[in-house]
Amino acid sequence: MDQIALFTETSRACSKLITQRYSTSFTLGIRTLDAQFHLPVYAVYGFVRWADEIVDTFHDHDKAALFADFKRQTYEALEIGLSLNPVLHAFQDVVRAYGIDREFIDAFLYSMEMDLDDRAYNQSLYQKYIYGSAEVVGLMCLRIFCQGNEAQFQQLREPARRLGSAFQKVNFLRDIRSDYEERGRVYFPGVQYERFTDEVKREIEADIRADFDAAYAGIVQLPRSARLGVYLAYVYYLKLFHKIRQLPAARILGERVRVPDNTKLLLLMGSYFRYRLRAI
Repeated sequence: MDQIALFTETSRACSKLITQRYSTSFTLGIRTLDAQFHLPVYAVYGFVRWADEIVDTFHDHDKAALFADFKRQTYEALEIGLSLNPVLHAFQDVVRAYGIDREFIDAFLYSMEMDLDDRAYNQSLYQKYIYGSAEVVGLMCLRIFCQGNEAQFQQLREPARRLGSAFQKVNFLRDIRSDYEERGRVYFPGVQYERFTDEVKREIEADIRADFDAAYAGIVQLPRSARLGVYLAYVYYLKLFHKIRQLPAARILGERVRVPDNTKLLLLMGSYFRYRLRAI
């Protein structure tokens, strides 16, 4: 192995470690994909995780300056095909290998920049934020799964967006208290934290349910090499969504809903058997 290949392999391993440390659920989902997709998807996760950390974690630092530097390094890596930041080096390698659209990267970075400011989200900003923060991540992964099959990518593009949208909205609903108390944000347009009622919650849930339904139609059309991993992420978030739906609005404001590890294991086993029986 030459030194550049060793550097790239080590960079990919860094993104894998980041995924494992930050999200056991996504790590589990990635491991159920075909082996050829593991490192590329780890690289995508590492990139989006690092950007999100800048805007959500480093409160004692100049987050705007940190993010501007991260953004500059991202585009430089994409331009020259190299970065001394291992996360960015692994990511640019995957972007080049799978033809990930620059527009997806632009939209993602724009949404992350939006989080640098406290703001009220109208419908337009809400849709733009969800597209950039979640939908394009699904589209990046879809580029990997389709392996250059443009017709397949276009066929599955909308369901992939709807799956990312469902995941993000579930996160918003689960984290509505922490987003407001720690960051001053309420993402849902027209929703006031102090007036978050059961009726408002039901309206949001109906929108999320529609996203899940549209997403499922695409999951069953994915290449089998990617289907189990994506389906597992789907059923995990669907389980989380069902737990949230069973609680009144006041409980959502008072606690963070979780799916226990033993339930995740049962979801994995059930998903695997459905996959083996070709029920998905």
